[in-house]
Amino acid sequence: MSFISDFKNSLSTLDAHAFEEAALLLFRFQAGQNPVYRDYLSYLRTNPEKVGSLEQIPFLPIEFFKTHQVVSHFFQPETIFLSSGTTLQQRSQHLVAETAFYKHHAQLLFEDSFGPLAGCVVLGLLPSYLEQDNSSLVMMVDHFIQATGQQEEGFYLDNHTALRGAVAGARRAGKNVYLFGVTYALLDLADQLEPGEFSNVTVFETGGMKGRRREMVREELHQQLTRAYGVGEIHSEYGMTELLSQAYSKGHGLFNPSRTLKVLVRDVNDPFAVTSGPGSGGINVIDLANVDSCAFIETKDLGKLHENGTFEVLGRFDNSDIRGCNLLVG
Repeated sequence: MSFISDFKNSLSTLDAHAFEEAALLLFRFQAGQNPVYRDYLSYLRTNPEKVGSLEQIPFLPIEFFKTHQVVSHFFQPETIFLSSGTTLQQRSQHLVAETAFYKHHAQLLFEDSFGPLAGCVVLGLLPSYLEQDNSSLVMMVDHFIQATGQQEEGFYLDNHTALRGAVAGARRAGKNVYLFGVTYALLDLADQLEPGEFSNVTVFETGGMKGRRREMVREELHQQLTRAYGVGEIHSEYGMTELLSQAYSKGHGLFNPSRTLKVLVRDVNDPFAVTSGPGSGGINVIDLANVDSCAFIETKDLGKLHENGTFEVLGRFDNSDIRGCNLLVG
């Protein structure tokens, strides 16, 4: 257990130069201690000791979170994050050993990009997530709300009048306002806004029409939202049930990887041909915060990776379920 606690503690001071060394250290630990990942590596006949770069690490297909308990040691989970979906769908499960670590880590990554939460106002327009249990996004936004010390109500289902009142009050007080919204709910609210009413709000769309509206390409969606909300850019959050780290976009769908998250891309026809250089293909994620589960995830997202490590989400593989992260084709 000392490795796990020491590794988690090291993440708060991790810098980009130390990422690969930390990832390889965690890979060797999980290759030996995570039964699902260990069996997967054995099936591939991978010798962990011969893996010397990020590109050589085999990534666990994300579907395993639907069929197995993906853990790196035995623990009694404090919560189990579940992916969005209907009762007829098999939902992914992410067993979380320490919710306090998840909350602290999510706040650290957010404040890396946007500054301290204290004194700000965070609002959540996340009806489909609130209606389902065990959402990692709801836990994160709820923690942000608590961290601000705000008096305003944080979450809103469909009470747009109350939400608009909270924004107006925060504006009068000169506070920074962050609004996290599922895509269809942001569009529903947009239909009611007066010009300039939300012009000082930082709007994060978290993806997902959930069958409530027609799917749109990202450019069309963001153009519609920027016009309705009177803002220069629509921000986005990239995260999912199977990850404990997030990445944020400040516009144009271009995500900046956080200190503990790195995206690589794989060839769509050969999942073992992986590159950390620029290119397009399937998105593989290294999430160093996934110490208790698996840090090396082969997602069902399609993306484009740029030279500087920023990335775009271009869509989904055709045979994958609709999910709560960014689904918009761009």
